[in-house]
Amino acid sequence: MTTTRETPLRLTQFAHGGGCACKIPPGELEDVLSGLAGPTTATSDSPLLVGLATGDDAAVVTLPAPAGGPAQAVVSTADFFTPVVDDPYDWGRIAAANALSDVYAMGGRPVLAVNLLAWPRDVLPFDLAREVLRGGLDIAAEAGCHVGGGHSVDDPEPKYGMAVTGLADPARLLRNDAGRPGVPLSLTKPLGLGVLNNRHKATGERFEQAVATMAALNRDASAAALAAGATCATDITGFGLLGHLHKLARASGVTAVVDTAAVPYLDGAREAVRDGYVSGGTRRNLEWVAPFTDFGDTDPATRLLLADAQTSGGLLVAGEVPGAPVVGELVPRGEHSLILR
Repeated sequence: MTTTRETPLRLTQFAHGGGCACKIPPGELEDVLSGLAGPTTATSDSPLLVGLATGDDAAVVTLPAPAGGPAQAVVSTADFFTPVVDDPYDWGRIAAANALSDVYAMGGRPVLAVNLLAWPRDVLPFDLAREVLRGGLDIAAEAGCHVGGGHSVDDPEPKYGMAVTGLADPARLLRNDAGRPGVPLSLTKPLGLGVLNNRHKATGERFEQAVATMAALNRDASAAALAAGATCATDITGFGLLGHLHKLARASGVTAVVDTAAVPYLDGAREAVRDGYVSGGTRRNLEWVAPFTDFGDTDPATRLLLADAQTSGGLLVAGEVPGAPVVGELVPRGEHSLILR
């Protein structure tokens, strides 16, 4: 469904990018982070279970187990970005769902969040900022996660997100490096958010299916993955399906095979690619994974959609998740980390 709605101010026009498409490109980010793991690297005898090395969605540290009590782990993450839609309340909802998703992607449950807000105070009225924060609060409440304040700065470009703390069972984490050959890959949300958001930014068209998808929590998908015995997962955000799957396959020492015909897309996504609404972030994602990918005879539009920079996308789970399509499988490591069929 597509509608056009006039708004007094278009928030997306105050940002150079939109949503997770404004991330630093993955190749450049890896160059910056190279060699920074240092003494905090996760080891077998370290309380840091998940750190920088595996490119996971959040950091995880174990807590000292109380006498006779179960072990627990703290999951910590932060995520914020520029406006992805013009409606401030929806932007707040989407940004909060996206930040909480990193905890769900690790198999945890969020318990506390703090707001991160950058606002051009001399340009945009604060009643819009209040709506952004209200959207974030509503999504956090839906997740059962407390919001305890936050931090704000005066900034030429609006940005919003959250730093989130969660809890998890350290023996039942979902990690990038736990994928094994012979396991299917399930995707819990359709792709196409990036190109639809880019079309929205350019034209003002509002895509209700994209807003609903981005604002949906990954809570149930995470619980279903754990219930199915999964140990490996990631969420699909700014690096696209191919970028995040490459990181998972690399960390796990396997090759990921994608059944391109089985991947679901939002209505209007292919038309948006056809009409040229492809972000620079998506093109950089595709360029980054190209040396590690056997594209086969996959057409250019599908390649772009598989690399599309998602905002608050779904979980990609190594395992079968009830109700989610199986979009590929993990196989023994070969020449490429990704194969498209």
